[in-house]
Amino acid sequence: MGIIVQKYGGSSVADAQKILAVAEKVAERRAEGHELVVVVSAMGDTTDELLSLAKQVTDNPSRRELDMLLTAGERISMALLSMALNALGVQAISFTGSQSGIVTTDSHTNARIVEVRPFRIQDELERGQVVIVAGYQGVSYRREVTTLGRGGSDTTAVALAAALNAEACEIYSDVDGVFSGDPRVVGQAQKLREISYEEMQVLAESGARVLNAQAVEFARKAGIVIHARATSGGEGTRVGDTPAASRVSGVTGETDLVLLQLENAELLEELSEFLDARGACAKEVFAYPGSSGAMTLLSLENIHGFASLLPDLETRFEGALSCRESVGSVAVVGVGINADGAHLRRALSALESMGVPVEAVHAGSLRLLILVPADRVKESIRRLHDEFVGRGEVTG
Repeated sequence: MGIIVQKYGGSSVADAQKILAVAEKVAERRAEGHELVVVVSAMGDTTDELLSLAKQVTDNPSRRELDMLLTAGERISMALLSMALNALGVQAISFTGSQSGIVTTDSHTNARIVEVRPFRIQDELERGQVVIVAGYQGVSYRREVTTLGRGGSDTTAVALAAALNAEACEIYSDVDGVFSGDPRVVGQAQKLREISYEEMQVLAESGARVLNAQAVEFARKAGIVIHARATSGGEGTRVGDTPAASRVSGVTGETDLVLLQLENAELLEELSEFLDARGACAKEVFAYPGSSGAMTLLSLENIHGFASLLPDLETRFEGALSCRESVGSVAVVGVGINADGAHLRRALSALESMGVPVEAVHAGSLRLLILVPADRVKESIRRLHDEFVGRGEVTG
């Protein structure tokens, strides 16, 4: 049998008992004859707790030192799971991202994988070991410890699956696959049996938490099929190169956003360079030919110390830039969503009926993205899900 790469999220390894349960699951799979590489996230809310500690020390922590701090979470998980497997009589060894050969760009807190050199993993697999890898982290070409941004353990798993020519990549969490909406927000969310790389990537980029967008992009380029499943069991969802069918595949959203508005679109390049240099890459840019202004949307998820960054922004672009916080977004995703203007009109009408103010709209090939107040995101998701998915426009 071939190599299988599994990834277990933070909720799956949240405490010692859950780690023991994962060890049992891995041991059962190993007994089937598979070679196993297991990627783990930090336990439960460990990453948030470490971030909180950092912010108790300083409002503007160094991104390099944040990477040194945050990578400790996954190291705890990997060591404990390896101990649990060895206690079950299953030979296992744990590796950090750098020990696993994961080479990244030199961008702290939001690096991208550029190469995987899995020689040590291959050596240990040949010795019969289950290899446990700390997700979310790697080492830059300058030998600096780096992290891959929120959800980066998914990317670790997919990148290793590609490098090892694995027969499967299985992503385990507390949700059994990909749904048309977050089941914790949308009571009538429907599970999808399969979804294309492109749809899944857009859903992830728009706020869906089940998979990381960079991981899906990596899988698409490498031709790796992802199976998203619940740790407790279930068939899950297959993410791969599936035939495109006209449908609405899901409704999702985000709340922790900031909107920067430029009066002069000619300053957009300068703003982009300013943000990139500070690790605050734009999530979306709204600029149109003939328009004098432009808007840049930032997600605070991977920007640590925005409060310290804001005064520098205001000084650099004095009088030419305004900042709107407490901005949210809601997205309707699917093949053919913008084949004509009917879906956009329906979405705007649905929000208008609730009195939800719309800040901006962007229509792409697979997505309608609508900016709304952050405190109206959940109800907007539920309303749009009912409008599109509740009327049978999602096909599993």
